[in-house]
Amino acid sequence: MFSRVRGIGLFGIDSYMIEIEADVSGGLPAFDIVGLPDTAVKESRDRVRSAIKNCGYKFPIGRITVNLAPADRKKEGSVYDLPVLLAILKASGQLKAEFEDSIIIGEVALDGKIRSVNGVLAITITARQNGIKNIFVPKENESEAAVIEGINVYGVETLPELLEHLKGEKLIEKAEKIEISSKNLVNIPDFSDVKGQIAAKKALEVAAAGGHNILLIGPPGSGKSMLAKRLPGILPEMTFDESIETTKIHSVAGNLNKNNPFITERPFRSPHHTISVAGVAGGGTVPKPGEISLAHNGVLFLDELPEFKRDVMEALRQPLEDGKVTISRVAGSLTYPSSIMMVAAMNPCPCGFFGHPTKECTCSQNAVHKYLNRISGPMLDRLDLHVEVPPVDHKSLSGDMKEESSAVIRERVNKARKIQTERYKGTGVTCNARLTPALLKKYCVMTEEAEKYLGLSFDRLGMSARAYDRILKVARTVADLAGSEIIEKEHIFTAISFRSLDRKYWN
Repeated sequence: MFSRVRGIGLFGIDSYMIEIEADVSGGLPAFDIVGLPDTAVKESRDRVRSAIKNCGYKFPIGRITVNLAPADRKKEGSVYDLPVLLAILKASGQLKAEFEDSIIIGEVALDGKIRSVNGVLAITITARQNGIKNIFVPKENESEAAVIEGINVYGVETLPELLEHLKGEKLIEKAEKIEISSKNLVNIPDFSDVKGQIAAKKALEVAAAGGHNILLIGPPGSGKSMLAKRLPGILPEMTFDESIETTKIHSVAGNLNKNNPFITERPFRSPHHTISVAGVAGGGTVPKPGEISLAHNGVLFLDELPEFKRDVMEALRQPLEDGKVTISRVAGSLTYPSSIMMVAAMNPCPCGFFGHPTKECTCSQNAVHKYLNRISGPMLDRLDLHVEVPPVDHKSLSGDMKEESSAVIRERVNKARKIQTERYKGTGVTCNARLTPALLKKYCVMTEEAEKYLGLSFDRLGMSARAYDRILKVARTVADLAGSEIIEKEHIFTAISFRSLDRKYWN
């Protein structure tokens, strides 16, 4: 006998409709799965066989052929266990129910328990887009799928429970829709803990408000990492679309917290400097997202930037410019989004005290030059703000002056980001850092004095065209924080002052 069950395949963060076809015929006992299955899909034969027997059903004796169509696309993961099992039960006449309007996914344990799988959010979105009315997912993935409107979600714990529902004997209760709401930032350290460093704090505020990349450079112990780790507390709130898009990536990567599966605060990824190119950009036979995609809509923090391998830093150049990373492998080519804010921190030399006001640098001039040149010119050019973080004096550390809290700074950041959202509505641009060259002239309108000052600075500092554009974008953000629609000379001056360290250290 023959049966057909509808399913959804997953490739990267993209999912697509598939058909699981099962044929049970006479002949020597055999169980084959075709349609470019990977090892996990092939191993489902043993899981399916044991689950059918252990749940009181009869595993068909004869030749069983299961086809995953379209047969020219690679199938991976344990998400196909349940639909394969149901197709076999239908083909053997043990299940008479019809569920053409439903998608059923999940990994099957040997005793019939349904285990969680990755990529449920992306699968649920595809099911809704294709007019599917119901989706059955593992109970652990229920809340992940229940955020999507327009489709009925059912959480399943065991195979007998699912079969009873399909037969109409005992119905599973439909999951309630879940609203995504931001969590309180209770575990993130506060900017009020940081003494002094007024310029660095201001630069991080500008970076957060406009989504700009930033480089912090200073001696050991000056507070570079301390400042960067407090950045999540002032980042603007995520929109619903950003939350869904980011959660999809982490769902595919298998990084979601089962108790709280939605990412409602911007990611903050801080990989160690020993990370490989595949770890940053993504990789594998079927490429998985790397750190730059896991930081999508959030922050990628690279501490001790010169210690990262040169090829790792260079691999970041194109994604920083394009907002996406494309990985090509034999199994296919995948594009992951990587719209990130990159924050980098570094010492000015191997010993860390080059340019220090009181401590003497023990490095040779050649060692300093070699250390700084680990950061290439094109990479440096892609960092919108270059900020020096000087050592903090005793007076600032021991003083009683109350520092601004993250909540106060975040209020200003949210206000500036709201201005940008309204300004760029319908353009596909989310913040000032993502402005395209075509939109720069339209939205970065300067006073005559500001334009003249920028022109003089461009010639005097020998800026590149990219540096010119990025100064304009930063000035646009500074103006937004000040509540000004026109970019004035003081806004240009602030933007240039945040981009002058390359002349001090790299000239």
